[in-house]
Amino acid sequence: MCGIVGYTGKEQAQAILMEGLKRLEYRGYDSAGIAVCNEEGMDIRRKEGKVHVLEDELRTSPATGTSGIGHTRWATHGRPSEINAHPHQAGHITLVHNGIIENYLQLKEELTRSGHSFTSETDTEVIAHLVSEIFRSEDDIIKAVRKALKRVEGSYAIALILQSEPGRLIAARKASPLVLGIGEGENYIASDIPAILWKTREIKYLEDGDIASLDNEGIRIYAEDGTVVERKTTRITWDPVMAEKGGYRHFMLKEIHEQPRAIADTIGPRINEQKGQIYLEDLGISADKIKGIRKVFILACGTSWHAALVGKFLIESLTRVPVEVDIASEFRYRDPIIAKDDLVIGISQSGETADTLAAIKEAKDRGAATLAICNVVGSNLTRETEGVIYTHAGPEIGVASTKAFTTQLAATYLLALHIASTKKLLSEDLFHKHISGLKHLPSLLEKTLETETEIEKIAHDFSKYRDFLYLARGINYPIALEGALKLKEISYIHAEGYPAGEMKHGPIALIDDKMPVVVLAPPDALYDKVLAGLEEVKARDGHVIAIVVEGDKEISSRADRTITIPKADPMLYPFLFSIPLQFLAYHVAVHLGTDVDQPRNLAKSVTVE
Repeated sequence: MCGIVGYTGKEQAQAILMEGLKRLEYRGYDSAGIAVCNEEGMDIRRKEGKVHVLEDELRTSPATGTSGIGHTRWATHGRPSEINAHPHQAGHITLVHNGIIENYLQLKEELTRSGHSFTSETDTEVIAHLVSEIFRSEDDIIKAVRKALKRVEGSYAIALILQSEPGRLIAARKASPLVLGIGEGENYIASDIPAILWKTREIKYLEDGDIASLDNEGIRIYAEDGTVVERKTTRITWDPVMAEKGGYRHFMLKEIHEQPRAIADTIGPRINEQKGQIYLEDLGISADKIKGIRKVFILACGTSWHAALVGKFLIESLTRVPVEVDIASEFRYRDPIIAKDDLVIGISQSGETADTLAAIKEAKDRGAATLAICNVVGSNLTRETEGVIYTHAGPEIGVASTKAFTTQLAATYLLALHIASTKKLLSEDLFHKHISGLKHLPSLLEKTLETETEIEKIAHDFSKYRDFLYLARGINYPIALEGALKLKEISYIHAEGYPAGEMKHGPIALIDDKMPVVVLAPPDALYDKVLAGLEEVKARDGHVIAIVVEGDKEISSRADRTITIPKADPMLYPFLFSIPLQFLAYHVAVHLGTDVDQPRNLAKSVTVE
């Protein structure tokens, strides 16, 4: 996702900023820019595309100055373009930003009425103008930034440079990471440690609500209430590769932990809780066409197919439109019956999956409307379809998909709500209930991540078994399929996922004391049926690992091991159940010593049929 780097000191800032941006390229982005301040003013350079495009321009026409800020952008508000690239300038304020400003439209309207003119489609430019407006009367940049950020709803990490004070940088954060680097006669800002690790290992982590002032003499940090505070200095001992992993042992583990932020980035810019609206900016399908949808087909492969199965439950439940889910590699060979008023959705992390691309082309040839749910801007799938809902997972390095999967679930949920809203199928209260649930999902995921310690112990104890069975009902049974796939992919243990009601139709023959059974048991209308299935497993000496919701007593008292997740709306349980199953697969694989990030025989993107 987006990256930030800032420098103030005695060296030329351009080289340090550009090197920092290169070290953030693994995060994914679609444009890049820097602003360097000197006695003559602010030199801002921005380019759509990769960092080397910007570097080529700077090679022939350098930006001189000893302080500056840089940014790599992943488009959220506004398409990828040079105009929408950061930094953004308003008056004496130049600023870069990561995160989502939820109320930017209201602020933009207010500032426009006050005489401000905007040149981009971004929410970031609004912050620059808001700070500039307040700074005119406040004449104290820290107070101006604090007042401005109090008016901002959403998440942010910002780095700001003031033209009237060329050696000074301002940094602030809320719900989006930002660190400060300490050098000798120089200081740094970064959204992620790799950007500055080559220059310093002394790091201060900003806390939510902090505002920091940096110059070449030192750093001063102000808490949310305006008091000066001291934040602990940490010495980073990671090597460069470990730095890219954020200190985690594997990319997969890092990506599991990134899911709250990835979900927030996918959901945040698209919902307005106050107005009860969903914005799908690149949907490309008119309201009239949505109202006339007769049937939905969802095409995908592997993990994305499991997301599609959850999507079937979500779309049918909210819109009452029938949904067929197809494995993409089978779809075009079965002579599917498609009409012009059907919607065909392709789901792919990379947007380059050959089978999904071929299936979408088949649907287009038959006249259906087409839509992509994808993580990669400008990929083949997004160019092939009429519209796209981008997931904002950021780059996923681990071959076994984790955050890409749950962001696909989030995108599908948003689409289901958008269709239901367009067709006027939900009451205002029910629509707000769904939006509120999505807004609170990242915090529920954060709480679910706390299950890791207990799951690591379970993984250690159960890694000796060579066969697993995963069971669930309703909207969660695709998560059982996904949990089994994760275990197979990275630990090479045989595992099968089933709807729990199907156990008696075959899999029960396999159950004995050598067969652990993972059961997903939310407190829904099918709870008693899941409980009955668990009793049948126990009667045949099977070992039960149950994932339950806080407050559960019945299943918890019968299972051999129990993992507890937070209570939530039933439609959010697929997200929450996913994390423990990812942890279980990960820690079993680590205990067995397999190559977690690059399991044998698998590729991240399958680009051949």
